[in-house]
Amino acid sequence: MARGLNKCTIIGNVGRDPEMRYTPQGTPVTSFSVAVSRNASTREGGDAREETEWFNVTAWNKLAEICNQFLTKGQRVYIEGRVTLHTWDGNDGQKHARLDLIANDMLMLTNKGEMASVGAGAGRDEPFGGDVEPDDIPF
Repeated sequence: MARGLNKCTIIGNVGRDPEMRYTPQGTPVTSFSVAVSRNASTREGGDAREETEWFNVTAWNKLAEICNQFLTKGQRVYIEGRVTLHTWDGNDGQKHARLDLIANDMLMLTNKGEMASVGAGAGRDEPFGGDVEPDDIPF
């Protein structure tokens, strides 16, 4: 029987273009952020407002390569993974901490072709948009 469960699922928009690098052993690792927004209301007046949480996402190995190749800022994306806590001492002597989401699965909910057509204000009837064909997607 499992001793615990560490699972996080988010749907949001990529906040910055992914950055891929390699460990000294040659393992690819890609980092990017995802903004997750929700509507909330205040207790007093019930005024609606939007709240946004930012997630730092890290992908490894083949998933790192796929995220780097196919994700761009603004795309809607589904990420599933586990949460890790990184702590470090800053140059100022202060302790710092950051939660990261280590991705196990990623699903693009907006493809680059759809993003281009939204930005241009023109709709497309093509299911995958632009130059992307279903056979081009590696998963």
